[in-house]
Amino acid sequence: MTKARTKSFIITTLIVAAGFFLLANLPNIIDAFSGEGGDNVIHVVDKSGELVAQLQAQLEQSDSEIQAMPTDLSEEELKQGITEGTIEAYLIMEAGDALSARYVSESANEIGAGREVENAVQEIQTALTAERLGLSGAEVGELFLPVNFEREAVSNSSKTEEEMSQARGLVYILILLIYIAVIYYPNMIAMEVANEKSSRVMEILISSVSPVKHMFAKILGIGTLGIVQMMIFGIAGYFAFKTSASELTEGFFSVMGFSDIKVATFLFAVLFFLLGYFLYAVLAALLGSLVSRTEDVQQLMLPMMFLIIIASLIAFSGISMPDANYVTVTSFIPFFAPLVMFLRVGMLDIPIWEPLLSIAIMLVTIGILGWFGARVYRGGVLMYGSSQSLKDIGKAITLGNKK
Repeated sequence: MTKARTKSFIITTLIVAAGFFLLANLPNIIDAFSGEGGDNVIHVVDKSGELVAQLQAQLEQSDSEIQAMPTDLSEEELKQGITEGTIEAYLIMEAGDALSARYVSESANEIGAGREVENAVQEIQTALTAERLGLSGAEVGELFLPVNFEREAVSNSSKTEEEMSQARGLVYILILLIYIAVIYYPNMIAMEVANEKSSRVMEILISSVSPVKHMFAKILGIGTLGIVQMMIFGIAGYFAFKTSASELTEGFFSVMGFSDIKVATFLFAVLFFLLGYFLYAVLAALLGSLVSRTEDVQQLMLPMMFLIIIASLIAFSGISMPDANYVTVTSFIPFFAPLVMFLRVGMLDIPIWEPLLSIAIMLVTIGILGWFGARVYRGGVLMYGSSQSLKDIGKAITLGNKK
């Protein structure tokens, strides 16, 4: 409750929740800033007087909102108009043996309207070339007819390309959330323990409650805080995408695959979040009990951070090839399983015994770490002075046994 009332926690939660609404409406925001008042007019310099109509027809055929307007202004006047903000862009088209076009806008990095105009000009060039060669419209259509290319996997665990696309976006987002949570909350535990030791509050606490109870109470308390925060993120994300003005099956969202979300994926995400949290939280509490100053926490937490980073690298690289051998093997390693096994569950149709076995291995590991961590924590909270080495674990166990 103390952490939940802090300004940093409230502000961070609000910023992330607002980020979901920003992401859901990103296409509309980009469109709002891409032009002034939605005026998508491009001025076209066409000496032949025949290409503007063809350009406009191609733009309309591709459902573009850009309006091609012929102009008699000189190029110097057009450039001045762009500088003053009265003109967004202009296009110079010249017909000949090959159609040539030059698109001029304020920024060379502008790719939205420029790409649409380029595609329309390319279509005109194709039509003119076909006319010169005497090809009919049907023959041109056959020339550019896409090949019927399908992918089929022999492995029983592999999904189709469409199913992979549908799962990719959600799995990516959930892996990112689990990764952030596994870093953030255990680190919070280590900092809290070190802070209580540096302020001598720890001596008062363990005089009324055993160090072991104190350790697991702190783990459960921060864990509950994490669950509440993740629930807020989940609710905010759900309503953000449901109330979005954008269709979740178009553009960016079609690539990320938010159009088909399975409940089982969410359930596994919650399960692996909890297991990953408790696994690293016990380890963080163990390491945090060895230091007396908050400045030393990060140095002692470095090995744990490396484990999380390696797990994330395997998981993110495995999104494109979830059935790779190295992904399969590491999904059963407890410190990598929260991210890697969840990736396989979300992206592949694997036998149920595989995630259950990974979960069982993690539970056994959490139990062993909990037992070992309690022994270290019992003596570690009583150790003061400079402590920046894992060698102090032995000292903590010895001191805990004496106590």
